[in-house]
Amino acid sequence: MDANHNSDECGNSSFWRDRRVFVTGGTGLVGGWLIRRLLDAGADVVCLIRDWTPFAEIVQNDLIKHVTVVRGDICDQECLERILGEHEIETVMHLAAQTIVGIANRNPVSTFEANIGGTWKLLEACRRSPLVKQIVMASSDKAYGDAEVLPYTEETALAGMHPYDVSKSCGDLIAQTYANTYGSPVCVTRCGNFYGGGDLNWNRIIPGTIRSVYRGEAPVIRSDGSFVRDYFYVEDGAAAYMHLAEQMAARPELAGEAFNLSTEIQVSVLEVVNCVLSAMGSSLRPVVLGQASNEIKHQYLDATKAREMLGWQPLFSFEQGLQRTIQWYSNFLNQNATKRPVRENMSVAAAGKAA
Repeated sequence: MDANHNSDECGNSSFWRDRRVFVTGGTGLVGGWLIRRLLDAGADVVCLIRDWTPFAEIVQNDLIKHVTVVRGDICDQECLERILGEHEIETVMHLAAQTIVGIANRNPVSTFEANIGGTWKLLEACRRSPLVKQIVMASSDKAYGDAEVLPYTEETALAGMHPYDVSKSCGDLIAQTYANTYGSPVCVTRCGNFYGGGDLNWNRIIPGTIRSVYRGEAPVIRSDGSFVRDYFYVEDGAAAYMHLAEQMAARPELAGEAFNLSTEIQVSVLEVVNCVLSAMGSSLRPVVLGQASNEIKHQYLDATKAREMLGWQPLFSFEQGLQRTIQWYSNFLNQNATKRPVRENMSVAAAGKAA
């Protein structure tokens, strides 16, 4: 497909028009792009925001003026029940999470509270809200842990070992519990490392490398550069979540299913950095620290089930997504060159897809 056409595809407008949709993690990377697509499709969006993040995509592009904002915490079950009831929510997109591995290692309890506690509290609130018809819950490829057999399929055991991975394994299993025990209309997505414009967590490899090149500084790789990941473009993620909700509405029997979403391309961290350097015409060479800990060495996903069961496929190649990402950051950094520097990890609090 041609990316010029893909960006205009915003789901089934007849399904989304005036549909009341609750998005958690709306100030995060995926959440901002999802809200944009939902609004383009005519949805009536309610967004839960804990911390004010002025550089978030929905703020920078004034999308926040077109959604109903509720200030609150994903761990506040009474708040969640009030939102679902008073706003007559039909579709829930649960993206809120603490998504940074380093923070999870240093502060495991806050990560467990958000990623595990926040998940069961939202699902319990949904169980008590009869109007909720679809729940799309963002898990992660990290939920699989460090499996011996690759690629991961949906049959691979969920076996996280370190704080972040365990938080995603637990949240994923809790979602399946609500589907299997209570018949909750929830499906789980397991994506690779999201990248795209709007990610202001500069310690992530793609935004960090782009900013380094923009500043004329050598990009820094925390690991030894050999870690292999799935890299999944953020607009693809937003489109996939909407597609899954549409499929769930047409096929209620999908409740309880989990789906890997991936371009199914294996890329090492060093290869990603070199792709960015090449695309930006830079002769800089990366500094490799070899300091990463409690991270899985090799991960990639098999997305056969999503292709065959949902009729899904990615809209963008890695190269197309990277070009669009570089363009976004070029615009952002140029616009903010004379302003106060952006704080590190600005949007951690409500970030969307786990990296």
